Amino acid sequence: MKVDKKVIDLVNKCEKEVKEQFEKVNELCEYNTCKVLEAFQDNDVSEVHFNETTGYGYNDIGRDVIEKIYAQIFQTEDSIVRGQFVSASHALNVTLFAMLRPGDTMLSISGKPYDTMDEVIGLRENKSSLKSFGVKYEQIDLVDNDFDYEKIEKRLAKKDVKLVEIQRSRGYALRKSLTLNKIEKAIKTIRKVNSDVIIMVDNCYGELTNRIEPSQIGADIVVGSLIKNLGGGISPNGAYVVGKSDLIDLVGERLTLPGEGRDVGPTLGMNKKILQGLFFAPSVVASSLKTAILTSKAMQTLGYKVDPLYDEDRADIVQTIEFNEPQKLIKYVQGIQMGSPIDSSSIPIPDDMPGYDDKVIMAAGAFTQGSSIELSCDAPLREPYVAFQQGGLTYEYGKLGLMYAINNLLSI
Repeated sequence: MKVDKKVIDLVNKCEKEVKEQFEKVNELCEYNTCKVLEAFQDNDVSEVHFNETTGYGYNDIGRDVIEKIYAQIFQTEDSIVRGQFVSASHALNVTLFAMLRPGDTMLSISGKPYDTMDEVIGLRENKSSLKSFGVKYEQIDLVDNDFDYEKIEKRLAKKDVKLVEIQRSRGYALRKSLTLNKIEKAIKTIRKVNSDVIIMVDNCYGELTNRIEPSQIGADIVVGSLIKNLGGGISPNGAYVVGKSDLIDLVGERLTLPGEGRDVGPTLGMNKKILQGLFFAPSVVASSLKTAILTSKAMQTLGYKVDPLYDEDRADIVQTIEFNEPQKLIKYVQGIQMGSPIDSSSIPIPDDMPGYDDKVIMAAGAFTQGSSIELSCDAPLREPYVAFQQGGLTYEYGKLGLMYAINNLLSI
C-alpha cells in the first residue's frame, strides 16, 4: 500500500477496539437480509421479471413486482420505484408538487431541508418553485438535536398545514441525524392535534440502518434514492416513493401525466439491476456502517471532533469529521479520492455546484456518478469545515479508503 505503516497500525488498532459495534451491525445485516429475501420469495421473483420494456412501458411485470417488493419491505399500501426519477431530490420535488396545491402550506419540522431543495421550495428564487405556484413554506427548527414538540403541537393545532416534512439525515447541517425514536415521538405529537395532515419523510441515507423504516411508525409517505442505500451500488439511477395508495397515485401522475400515472414508464432493462441492488443492499449498508464506525474511532483518536461517536446508535450511514480549517478538510477529501477504484488519480478541488450556495468539494471515485453508497466524501467550504463521509460497497474497501485519507491528511 502507498500508505505509511503508522497509519496502517493506527487503523488496525482502532478496528480491534470496535468489534462490539461490528457484531451489532452483523446482527442487523442478517435481520434485514432475511426481510429482503422473504419479499423476493413472497412475490415469486423469476427471470421473466428481468425483461425490459421500451416506449410507453405498458404491462411491465418486472416493474410491477419491484413495486410490490418495496411496499412489502416498507410495509406500506403501495410504492413507485422508477428510473425516471433522476435523483432523490427529483423524487422529493415530484412528491411535493403532487401533494401541494396553490394556497397550501408545507411545514418542515426538522429545520431547513437539504441545500438542493432551496429552489424547489422557493428559499432561493426560481420561477418553477413551489413558492412561485403559491405554496407557502414554514419551518420549525430543532432544539438540541431534537424536535420542538411544543411548537409543533401549537402550530398544527390551527389545522391549516397540508404537509409536514421530516428530513431524517442531516444533509450539510451540523445537527445530528434523527433517530426513529425521535421521529416516532414527533409523529405521535402531530397526530394528537391533526389526523389529516400528510407526514412525509425524506429517508435518504437511512434505509436498512435499523430494523424498521419510518413508514412503520406512522409516516404517510417516504422518499429515497436508488443510488444510495437501497441500490446496493448496482442500480444505475432512480428513486422510490412508498406510502398510502392514494398518495402514490398522485406521485405517479405528477411523474408522468394525469390519466396514465404508473401504468407507463419503460424500464429499459433496469429491472434486474434494481432487484439485484436491493438484494445486496443489507450487506452493502452494513459495510457502510462499519466503515463509518471505524472512521469515527480513528479520527477521534487523532483528535478530531466526529459525529456520531463510534459507539453511538446510528440513524444513517453518514459520518462527519470537523476539521476547523479548509486545508485539512481538502486533504482528507482528496485522500478518499486517492483510495477509490475509479479516477484515483483525479484531484478533487472546491468548485461551484448546481443547487449549492457554497463551493463544494466532492470525492466520489464511484462506478455510478453521484453514488453515495460507494465510499464518498463531500463538504461545503464553510466553517467549521466539516467533511460528510458515507458509503463503502465493501468494508475492506472502506477501510483502505480511510487509510488513504488519513495518510494524505497527515502529509500536510
